[in-house]
Amino acid sequence: MQLLNKKLLQAFVEKYADARLQIGAWVAEIEEAKWDTHHQLKNRYPRASILKNRHVIFNICGNRYRLWVQISYKSGVVVIKNVGTHKEYDNWNID
Repeated sequence: MQLLNKKLLQAFVEKYADARLQIGAWVAEIEEAKWDTHHQLKNRYPRASILKNRHVIFNICGNRYRLWVQISYKSGVVVIKNVGTHKEYDNWNID
């Protein structure tokens, strides 16, 4: 999968260094993944939340942080929409 908007992750791990290893591992896995459906994603990330309009929420560091992406399975693109603390996630306006 092609991962877009990685600058959000870079800024996030500068602020929350405890997430650096898990975010790095997540990036590496996503860039190697070849998913055609959300079912394939759920096989690898069973705790990911699949939302409407191809939006997905990943739990980072035991659900301390949340990572919001939008996935186009057809074109193989994952767009990072936001990343933040669980409290910040409560205020996100996810379409």
